[in-house]
Amino acid sequence: MSACPHTMREYPSMTAPSTSPTLSACPGRSTAPALRPAGLDAGLLLLRIAVGAIMAAHGAQKLFGWFGGGGIDGTAQFFTSVGYPAGETMATVAALTETFGGLALILGLLTPLAAAAVTGTMLNALAVKWDGGFFAPEGVEYELLLVAAAAALALTGPGRLAADRALPPLREHRTTHGVGALALAVVTAGVVLLLRA
Repeated sequence: MSACPHTMREYPSMTAPSTSPTLSACPGRSTAPALRPAGLDAGLLLLRIAVGAIMAAHGAQKLFGWFGGGGIDGTAQFFTSVGYPAGETMATVAALTETFGGLALILGLLTPLAAAAVTGTMLNALAVKWDGGFFAPEGVEYELLLVAAAAALALTGPGRLAADRALPPLREHRTTHGVGALALAVVTAGVVLLLRA
């Protein structure tokens, strides 16, 4: 009986992992790691830049009053009007979260946490606009898309064109990092929403 339980003819689409000691002994079986699709890292970079730039711009509106934003004072008034306590504090937290979460996504730096920050912020935005229907500008389709994109980045990781590649704990993205970060985002968003009158 052959030492290799399955031949390439039986499973032509399987590729053996390079770390498997038993499969490397099988004649004719490739031990090279699976190739990444050529556009994967570029696609993740494009998604990070788009989501990160949108969020950083919204954060700059709140933090500095740029791009026609209301700054901290105007944002605080809005937060108070929709039922959040301590409007100025909430405005500052939202502004910093959006600005630095967006910039971190662009860089691919601490990506699970950056994506979670965006997710948590946009979950609150979804709750505020929920009664406006689905379609923008009054509806939630824009916020829902940002939540989905940020959550996807938390789960997939930033790709190889990212600052996380220089950080040993995050060099190889693990799904558990993303799941944990998203759980933190949901819990934090839930606590903030409970404070809303």
